[in-house]
Amino acid sequence: MNITEVYEGITSNVSENESMALLKNSPLNGPINIFTIVILFITMISIGCTMEISKIKAHLFKPKGVAIALLAQFGIMPLTAFCLAKILRLDSIKAVTVLICGCCPGGSLSNIFSLALKGDMNLSIIMTTFSNIAALVLMPLLLYILCRGFPGLENAIPYVGIIIALALVLVPCGIGITINHYKPQYTPPIKKIGLSILIISGIIVFTLSGIIVKDVLWMILTADILVVAALMPLIGFILGYVMSVICRFNSQCSRTISMETGCQNIQLCTTILKVVFTPQVIGHLFLFPLVYITFQCAEALFLVLCFRCYQTFKAQADETGIYHG
Repeated sequence: MNITEVYEGITSNVSENESMALLKNSPLNGPINIFTIVILFITMISIGCTMEISKIKAHLFKPKGVAIALLAQFGIMPLTAFCLAKILRLDSIKAVTVLICGCCPGGSLSNIFSLALKGDMNLSIIMTTFSNIAALVLMPLLLYILCRGFPGLENAIPYVGIIIALALVLVPCGIGITINHYKPQYTPPIKKIGLSILIISGIIVFTLSGIIVKDVLWMILTADILVVAALMPLIGFILGYVMSVICRFNSQCSRTISMETGCQNIQLCTTILKVVFTPQVIGHLFLFPLVYITFQCAEALFLVLCFRCYQTFKAQADETGIYHG
């Protein structure tokens, strides 16, 4: 059984009009695919521009941080996705979508939130770097293992397409590393220009996607999808922090590992769902990363707010103690 057969079986209970809305091959799919790839390309160049070869070498000789990165990213998150899909009894297509998101490597947002939490930025960048490199092997392997827990999905994942997408991800990342190593003076303007292009491309993708699925947009906002999107990053943040404490990292590193664990590479997830799968197969579920990143950012910002409030109250308490002393 392939993924198309699985999809046809799932949509058999959907009304004819809704099925046509899901299965139609819109002329906007091509432009959306192009802009999605552009977003991923720019994101990975930006990540590459934050990497320094000397620091990468240094962490290779002290691999504790790298080992924790791989364990957190490819242990906690895939298992969380698998358990949620099982507990909520997601249908096959939803399960595939959630598993792909859970098996994705760390994203660039983790670096931003780690900075906001006053984390260890060197560790954050290294974790993002190695999780994206290791994803070339670990992501297809994990999908192969975890999909065996869902009937009909053993041979349903387009592994070749995913591996090609992951391999292509390393190209812009390598370009960013090369620029930062040989022409570091170009790194700041590249980041600024890249951010502008990223925002514009993101708005275009969001708008075009909204046009395509405007009649069935409500279908992505189901209770099970919302629960998964809300719990996955939260569980990642919590378990990432707990694991780092167990491994005796200091609080600064623990906050970093927490962010790195809960923040997925949503750009990569979107690209895989939108480009590797056909519209007839993935339907409206290519919008799942958008729902996920909404909760991911909201929860991360809440944790940043709690941390900053804690710091403020602690500083005031210390000042009061010193004054009375």
